[in-house]
Amino acid sequence: MLRGLAWAAALIWPWAGAHADPSPARVVSINLCTDQLAMLIADTGQLVSVSHLATDPRSSAMVEQARAYPANSGLAEEIYLMQPDLVLAGEYGANATVDMLRRLDVPVLRFEQAYSLDDVRARMIQMGEVLGRQDRAAELVDRFDARLGDFQAEIAARPRAALYYANGYTLGDKSLAGQILTRAGFDNVAADIGYEGGGVLPLELLAMNIPDAVVTGQPYPGASRSEEIMDHPVVSVLRRQSATASVTDSDWVCGTPFVLDAVSQMTDLRQSLTADRP
Repeated sequence: MLRGLAWAAALIWPWAGAHADPSPARVVSINLCTDQLAMLIADTGQLVSVSHLATDPRSSAMVEQARAYPANSGLAEEIYLMQPDLVLAGEYGANATVDMLRRLDVPVLRFEQAYSLDDVRARMIQMGEVLGRQDRAAELVDRFDARLGDFQAEIAARPRAALYYANGYTLGDKSLAGQILTRAGFDNVAADIGYEGGGVLPLELLAMNIPDAVVTGQPYPGASRSEEIMDHPVVSVLRRQSATASVTDSDWVCGTPFVLDAVSQMTDLRQSLTADRP
């Protein structure tokens, strides 16, 4: 009987040792937003590659940090050869890569897009759990909440701002950009008109609502038909008559703590607009 117990223990012990730390040792991210969350939370040596977008200053708020990691193009073949224990992907995109990796028995976890400031907090907590770095995630969440509280002062005057991007696209209050505007003390023109999420805002509606501020994205180099609308005479007049802000897209695009830099930027704009108001 003792020999039987010893034999059973010998079988169980290696399994227990192998599963004592369930944290993935080799993690690859193929999405801009999971890139940044993982860089913020992963342990030293745990994250082995990030997407090539992580080093694009127009999109990424962590360009310098990303240069310390090998970049990937999100192709299944190159990811598989990295022998990852876990691949981090976004809610949308890279479907072919994700499907192929899963067929090859490579674990892939998709992170949902952040649509609110509460979602930003939730994504940090989720990444901490996935990487076995709950303490690090909790530390970031505490910092996030503390800084977010700095923007909760009572606001007497709320200017009206319009988010206006390529192709005339705008965002309502049920979006991360819309919540950035609201927390910074602006009323969102798109929400006033009836947009909840995103959609195309006709020039006529933009002009008729006469926003106090027009918030646009930074144009990409070269010619772009989708951005030609930003040079339309109506938009040019509105820009002259109102405040304008060319946002730092890298702070707005992902649900990371860097969204608070966007809130700070817009708060400064609001304060400049209301400085002379009673």
